[in-house]
Amino acid sequence: MAINLVKRALKEGKVQYGTNLGQFRSQDAVKILAQAGFHWAFVDCEHGGFDLETVQDLCRIAPSVGFTPILRVADMQYSLVARSLDVGAQGIIFPRVESPELLERAVSWCKFPPVGIRGFGLNAFHFNHEPLTMPEMIGHLNEHTMVVLQIETKRALEARDELLGVPGIDAVMIGPADLSISLGCPGDFQSAAVVDAMEAIKESCDKRGIAPGTQTRTLPMARFWRERGMRFLGCSGDTGMLYDRAREIITQLNG
Repeated sequence: MAINLVKRALKEGKVQYGTNLGQFRSQDAVKILAQAGFHWAFVDCEHGGFDLETVQDLCRIAPSVGFTPILRVADMQYSLVARSLDVGAQGIIFPRVESPELLERAVSWCKFPPVGIRGFGLNAFHFNHEPLTMPEMIGHLNEHTMVVLQIETKRALEARDELLGVPGIDAVMIGPADLSISLGCPGDFQSAAVVDAMEAIKESCDKRGIAPGTQTRTLPMARFWRERGMRFLGCSGDTGMLYDRAREIITQLNG
């Protein structure tokens, strides 16, 4: 049975590095990220253009290369969550969360009864055709499915203690872009307002034993937040990394 390596490592207090996978539809992208040393990627179905068959291809290959696929759904809907998990996602990221009541319902969609209300639709591929009983399947996935809350608005910031009080949250991924917009300083990720807000969220996570994290666009920003205790730490994305490396090569060739 596939272990959620990121969820386990975060419980042990380790930093886990990830990135955005939002455009490249090849399983080779997953293999490359894993070989490079990334622990996880969020398959972006909020802003990316993936259909469910592509998501299935990306998620199915990941456990075989020691990589954890976590899917960001487009909206807080049961069908989006359940189908993403059914095709192999090992976790769900909930975007734009502001309501503790809706978050509580959404967490329940990720877990089978008696913990939640997820419907049973597992196939043999979920367990590499191991002969398992239904209780074994349910227990394993309830333990290893990861739930990630995004805090990315002023309203969510102010309601963070209520949101983080919802049972079943494993990690937080702060969305600095939308948070900076909501705080009135769009794109100024090192403004006092954004930094103070993110540190307040991190402190609230630490108090509840929830792994604090964020997505960053640059290596300096990733280092900045790693030094301040972010453990579920994303940096860059598939197209950004290709562009940066391609530009570096051409710049050096032209130099």
